[in-house]
Amino acid sequence: QVQLVESGGGLVQAGGSLRLSCAASGRAFSNYAIGWFRQAPGKEREFVTAISRSGINTYYADSVKDRSTIRRDNAKNTVYLQMNGLKPEDTAVYYCAADVYDGDNASDFTSAYDYWGQGTQIAISS
Repeated sequence: QVQLVESGGGLVQAGGSLRLSCAASGRAFSNYAIGWFRQAPGKEREFVTAISRSGINTYYADSVKDRSTIRRDNAKNTVYLQMNGLKPEDTAVYYCAADVYDGDNASDFTSAYDYWGQGTQIAISS
């Protein structure tokens, strides 16, 4: 089992940047693909980005792919999401999630993920 804690959210002006962190506790962090999802008020949770167990393979939603970078540090049990050029439509609660997966890929489906953090709020002012 793994516990996930997100941090780094806050209130930012449009065009600004944030770095979110997802810190994991528990064993064998490198056995998990990690995904970031977000949920805005009144909307369904949606995929943002994901990274494979090794960190070699990364995946991005079209809405963020040109201005976001995901990376992981397995020695620190942490995944980072750097977001630049933030827009008001990025306002949401951001969740990280872990997927026990034998391969070196990552899913963009919420149902694939076994463990979830509590979320961190990002609010972008125009």
